[in-house]
Amino acid sequence: MWRYALTIFLSAFLLFQVQPLIGKYILPWFGGGPAVWTTCMLFFQLLLLAGYAYAHLLCARLTPRRQALLHLLVLTAAAFWLPIVPSESWKPTAGQAPEGQILLLLLATLGLPYFALSATAPLVQRWFSLAHPAASPYRLYALSNAGSLLALLSYPLAVEPHLRLRDQAWVWSLGFGAYALGAAACAWSVYKLESTSASAAAESDAPRPGYRTVLLWLGLAGFPSLLLLAVTNQITQEVAPVPFLWVLPLCLYLLTFVIAFDRPSWYLRGPSAGLLLAAVLVTCYALSQGVNLALPWQVASYSALLFFGALCCHGELVRSRPPARHLTLFYLAVSAGGAMGGAFVALAAPRLFHSYTELSIGVLGCAILTFLACLREWRPPGAKRPALWIVWSPPLLFCGPLAAILVLNTREHASVVESTRNFYGVLKVLQESDENGAYLSLRHGRINHGMQYQGELLREQPTTYYVEHAGAGLTLKRHPKRQALGGGGGSLRFAVIGLGTGTLATYGQPGDTLRFYEINPEVIRLAQARFTYCADTKAEVEFVLGDARVMMEQELLEGRPQRLDALAVDAFTSDAIPMHLLTQECFDLYWKHLEPDGVLAVHVSNRYLDLKPLVFTMAHARGFKCVYVDYDEVDAPGADESSWMLVTRNRAFLELEEIAVHARKLTEASKPLVWTDDYGSLLHVLKK
Repeated sequence: MWRYALTIFLSAFLLFQVQPLIGKYILPWFGGGPAVWTTCMLFFQLLLLAGYAYAHLLCARLTPRRQALLHLLVLTAAAFWLPIVPSESWKPTAGQAPEGQILLLLLATLGLPYFALSATAPLVQRWFSLAHPAASPYRLYALSNAGSLLALLSYPLAVEPHLRLRDQAWVWSLGFGAYALGAAACAWSVYKLESTSASAAAESDAPRPGYRTVLLWLGLAGFPSLLLLAVTNQITQEVAPVPFLWVLPLCLYLLTFVIAFDRPSWYLRGPSAGLLLAAVLVTCYALSQGVNLALPWQVASYSALLFFGALCCHGELVRSRPPARHLTLFYLAVSAGGAMGGAFVALAAPRLFHSYTELSIGVLGCAILTFLACLREWRPPGAKRPALWIVWSPPLLFCGPLAAILVLNTREHASVVESTRNFYGVLKVLQESDENGAYLSLRHGRINHGMQYQGELLREQPTTYYVEHAGAGLTLKRHPKRQALGGGGGSLRFAVIGLGTGTLATYGQPGDTLRFYEINPEVIRLAQARFTYCADTKAEVEFVLGDARVMMEQELLEGRPQRLDALAVDAFTSDAIPMHLLTQECFDLYWKHLEPDGVLAVHVSNRYLDLKPLVFTMAHARGFKCVYVDYDEVDAPGADESSWMLVTRNRAFLELEEIAVHARKLTEASKPLVWTDDYGSLLHVLKK
């Protein structure tokens, strides 16, 4: 038995160890947003479905000996995919559809090895049931999920901090070799069995599950998968799309599989349903509070919602499992449901909804399916089947208030002028007013990414984080090139990573060139259609569509350094940060595009993370001076508090009176820290 258990455990470990590994590898290539991980998850679910379908067809159509021989051929072919290191040729260019390119990249990089691993759990469990007909194979599925859980927990704690990404890929490839030997040993054991064993003959009488049962399996597997990705999106859009925050929801999701499949008695219907309802109420409160609720409480509420929603569905899934004869059909339905849930979040939801409505759909689906699964086993005394009103009354009574609460939390506010959603998230333009008059604002997630007053007097005034006494405003208004010709006469070439509403264009003067790097085409459209900053500026404006880092690397390869006088890094989405824009390698890229006396302004405002030590350490390591501008006076119309780090070798700029008054010089980082492309931990920058 040990060879079956070890092979299943190792295959599951490798399946889930490679997910954060490859996700982190390609994250910087596609903008570093949460949707990159969602698309990766869709790929993993689709390959898992393909593997389960392959296992089901193998067991349904071939004798055990032929199953063993064919799978050995698949393992041999998969070895030619190794090592699983993505090619740089897959880096995107402007205008390409991210979802399709990510899926093709993953298929080319680890397609067949992942496919072979995906088929292992159902195939080896089936082989185990043939070799040991008296033992239940379903506990091996709990062991499989335990291996997956260990892989996810070990990655951010043990693997990521100690191995470079390329080394991780090579170690994983060696692990695949060890798995292949274990799978070959299992195949050899099955090959020695007679193709028509007594156990197979005894199983032939087991009735095939009906279509209603299969549909139930699809739903019970699909809605927890949908909820998993919806919760992951919700968490990562507010902090950062990094392995640690990917791993937490996935660990909870897998833990519900372990609990349900290892000991079905651990799942208690009544208490689990009650805790799910309590988690929904807490999550509704968290949604209503938004960014005003502390990060740990937000993560805890969403995690509880996912855990109890998935536990209810997976508990009912185990209660409805078939005899071992139809084990592969059962797992095929489970994987198909998971893939459907993933496809809905990754592909359908961005095109169907203008907000993250899938979170509500996932919760409602889990609640309704749990009730339906319970009612399948209940019959009124003396009746063959319950009346329809009896079947639907409990879920309606439970889910009616639930739906009302969730709809209230996802409804569009009356002030929304336009709402749009794509791969990069949800954008909303709002019409609001204050004591200075009416204005339009742009929201991405829960954070304001710029506003513009509609009246003639204030329409061309910078607002929010970009007012004159904030970091970026000081940089563009007081740059030495401006001062050299009497304050305002010198022309600048400056760039901004992250367009927003284009507010920094207000600092443009005749002869200036302003270059905006923006990955989201919808942001460019809204900035031009709803706001007039870019149209009103006196500078020449250039828009570069694509991830700023990828585009700037491409410019250097083409021999086109931008020779910038100033560069502002302001590419945050909600409170989430694209970590690939804050690594040492990326800062080195910035210096290559900046003039020797240029200024780098990094927007570090964040409710949860303290990024000052990070920027200071990386600047100091390259011999740059760094000051911190914390603007909290809010004395200008439409101004918001903001924090900027100004990095330069230009001492004349830092010694200007206007800069010295508003800036604080940093001489030492409280906790020196450097992020690289191989390693960056949020734990080191969390605010106390």
